[in-house]
Amino acid sequence: MSTDLFSDVPDPGYQPLAARLRPLTLEEFAGQSHLLGPGKPLRQAIERQQLHSMIFWGPPGVGKTTLARIVAAAGNAQFLQLSAVLSGVREIREAIAQARQHRAAGRDTVLFVDEVHRFNKSQQDAFLPHVEDGTVIFIGATTENPSFELNNALLSRSRVYKLRSLEDADLLDVLRRGLAAMEPAVTASADCLRQIATQADGDARRALNLLELAADLAEEGAAGREITATTLAEVLQASLRRFDKGGDLFYDQISALHKAVRGSSPDAALYWLCRMLDGGCDPLYLARRVVRMASEDIGNADPRAMGLCLDAWQVQERLGSPEGELAIAQAVVYLACAPKSNAVYSAFKAAMVDVGAHGSDEVPLHLRNAPTALMQAEGHGDDYRYAHDEEEGYAAGENYFPEALRERHYYAPVDRGLEQKIRAKLDYLRQRDRDSPRQRYP
Repeated sequence: MSTDLFSDVPDPGYQPLAARLRPLTLEEFAGQSHLLGPGKPLRQAIERQQLHSMIFWGPPGVGKTTLARIVAAAGNAQFLQLSAVLSGVREIREAIAQARQHRAAGRDTVLFVDEVHRFNKSQQDAFLPHVEDGTVIFIGATTENPSFELNNALLSRSRVYKLRSLEDADLLDVLRRGLAAMEPAVTASADCLRQIATQADGDARRALNLLELAADLAEEGAAGREITATTLAEVLQASLRRFDKGGDLFYDQISALHKAVRGSSPDAALYWLCRMLDGGCDPLYLARRVVRMASEDIGNADPRAMGLCLDAWQVQERLGSPEGELAIAQAVVYLACAPKSNAVYSAFKAAMVDVGAHGSDEVPLHLRNAPTALMQAEGHGDDYRYAHDEEEGYAAGENYFPEALRERHYYAPVDRGLEQKIRAKLDYLRQRDRDSPRQRYP
């Protein structure tokens, strides 16, 4: 058996600072007070040794693995660990075999699966019977939304706990513990620690890795090694804020950008645009989404918005960065400031619902072309009213729907921007329809 996949015995060789400082108890654990504060259900379950299968969902470096180990230790259970990146069905079977041996000896087993979302459906299904019969207490860790990435069967047998990014105050506590654990001793000012905490972006592992790197570069002084502003400038030269292409964080941020535009907040829209660009998002993806915003949220309240967004897309394609990114920023600010209307978007969705619900209604005869004598004989085009020959270029009382749908109105312009005028014109034309002596359908 490949025991290195399952062993919970630390490697006696070199260990990074983050591994050496891994908390062993809830008292040492940083953050997650919404789950582990006094009286919270998860804390009570751990303290009462009421272990159950669970999913820890949260960003990297917030303590998912550590918390799983604490759960196992609190319940005096054997801790086995699998990585969904490195393991397959064979490793799952080997872990289950170990768990059966522990069970025969009267000891529970916590089977922790890191990045469980990377297992496919059949691999996830392999856990189910062993979770159900109590062979293992299953704990999965994932950075992705379990609703989308995990099987419903596995979710129904587990309780989901969402872990949050650590606050700067939590990270500062972690960093102080890190300084105290260093040999030989290293010092750093409170301001330096705050800079590291900010740069760590809610990730305790990253905070300790940055601290350890800074300590390696620390300058020798009269009082020993000291992490200075100069040292930090070398360590923190590259900003690596959290951005997960294709993951939850990615879609959360594009959602925030879209909602800021819809909410007419140009400043917030610019912030989220820059967050995504800074994180490495493809500007062409952003350009495409901005065009969508112009259609969905501005529409005919300001039709110029669509053209401006298409121009920004073209600038990005032709010139690249930074010119293209500035053009996209211009489009985003314009959209946020423009009058808003989702009337076309809503009308499109309503029309699609009718198309799906009413099947293939035939085109009324008066709307069909008649390019042949046979079609003319069958009545194609009969009594069609040519709008240009009518008063004001409008055939009042005419109807262009199949008869079964004759009263449908999908498009309801809002009382903002250009749609104010469109709304007034449609109201006028509909009144003419009502007053006309010529009605297509009774």
